[in-house]
Formats: sequence, structure tokens, C-alpha cells
Amino acid sequence: MEHIKVLDTEVNEFVDYLFGPRDPRVRGWFMLDSYLPTFFLSVLYFLLIWLGTKYMKDRPAFSLRSHLIVYNLGVTLLSFYMLIELILSTWEGRYNLQCQNLDSSGDADIRVAKVLWWYYFSKAIEFMDTFFFVLRKKNSQITFLHVYHHATMFNIWWCVLNWIPCGQSFFGPTLNSFIHVLMYSYYGLSVFPSMHKYLWWKKYLTQAQLIQFVLTITHTLSAAVKPCGFPFGCLMFQSSYMMTLVILFVNFYLKTYKKKPSKSDANGIAASAEMKNGYHKDLINASNGLLHKKAQ
Repeated sequence: MEHIKVLDTEVNEFVDYLFGPRDPRVRGWFMLDSYLPTFFLSVLYFLLIWLGTKYMKDRPAFSLRSHLIVYNLGVTLLSFYMLIELILSTWEGRYNLQCQNLDSSGDADIRVAKVLWWYYFSKAIEFMDTFFFVLRKKNSQITFLHVYHHATMFNIWWCVLNWIPCGQSFFGPTLNSFIHVLMYSYYGLSVFPSMHKYLWWKKYLTQAQLIQFVLTITHTLSAAVKPCGFPFGCLMFQSSYMMTLVILFVNFYLKTYKKKPSKSDANGIAASAEMKNGYHKDLINASNGLLHKKAQ
């Protein structure tokens, strides 16, 4: 235990040295004061993928239908809560859409930070996307893009909550929460065979995802063009990180859509065309509710 305390102190002193003083308004919040919980959960995420795929190699895949229903419903409701609360709190704080600093809206900034904590924590919940892949033996879905996005988002948002927990940070989660409401609703409904005929709106989800991408990048850069006191370095990091996703996504998008449509599943929906959360399913698809006539 003493060794863990020493490690905790050294790690947190190092991140404080890298990024400077943390925002005092979030001190004491669950999982934020120390980086170790986020780090260990991330390591556990990788271990469970590795060990889980080995464990499932010679075993039959699980169906998990009831689990998928509960999971998709839960994430949909959480995303809807975050969407509404972010809209209300930023409206209360009269947030500037182009650029909003960290400390000009008083209690509204704290309200935004509380919602963004849930956004950070939801990234740990979404590790379940990958674990469902493992248990259902959908190993082809566990790609570099998928794991990269899940793992990095959780760690990045720990940093966001400690240093820039409000202000300009609100926009991406607001847009992404809206997309998640649509995405997890789609995948939740797809669990029910009787709903398959009503799921004609996949292509519009794809369009919404691409719009989300463009708007988030534009919003990030707008604060760099016309600054308002929000840390410039954070804007540059966010833009750089998002560009890695853009490059990976565009590369995959071109490879996918330059080819002929891949073999469709039992309901005529091409497996290679499933999209979620702004990226192709191989990037970050929860994919837990893909349409199938029979349980796997």
C-alpha cells in the first residue's frame, strides 16, 4: 500500500509539472485528484481484451441480448441527460458559441463541469462496447482504430476535467451526446427483430456523424482565431488529436467506399457500412445491437 501511495504522489507530481496548476473547482471529485484510477482502468481495458480473446477462442460466443438491451438503453438515457443538461447550463451561463473562457459564468461553469464529469465517466462505461465484442467473438471489430479511440478518450477527458472543465470544452460533448442518443437508440432498437423494418434511417446517422466531425473541428479552431482566454495549448492539442482521428477515419472511409458494397447481413445492411459516434464501426462502433435474425 505504501508503494502505491508513493507511486500516486510521483505520478501526480509529474502530470502537475507537465500541465501546471489544476482547476481548484474540481478538487475532490471522484477519480479526478489522482491519475492512477484512470490509468489502471485503461490498463485493465487492454488486459481484458487480450485475455478475453484468448479465453473465448475455443468457447461458443455469448448472445447477451438482454444485456445489450439494458446497456443501450442506459447509455442512451445518460447521453440524453448530458445533452439536455449541457444545453441548459451553457444557456444559463450565456456561453459564447465561438469562444468561451473558463471562469466568467460563475455557478453555470460549475454546472457545466459536473456534466462533463459524467461525460468523462461515460468513456469508462463505453469500454463495455469492446467487451461485448470479446464475449460475442466479434474480434474483427476490435481494430486499432476502435481501441485507440476508446482508450485515449477516457484519458484525455481526465486531463480536461482537471485543467479545463468548462468553457470551450462544452461543445464537443454536447454534439457527441446528441449523436450518442441517436446511435445507441439505433443499436438498441436493432436488438428487436420486430423493429428492423423501421430502421431505415442509418444513412442519415452517417451524415450526422460527418457533420459532427466538421463542426467540432471548426469550433475548436474558432477559439484559436479569435481567442477569449481559453488555453491556446489545449486548443492545439485537441485539434491535433482530432486530426489523428480524421486521418484514420478518412483513410478507412476511402478504402471502404471505393470498394463494392460488402456482403450484407441477414437484414440487407452492409456490415462494412455500419457507423457510430462519428466514425466507422471499426473505429468505435458499439455495434452491440447490429441487426441479426438470430442471436449469435
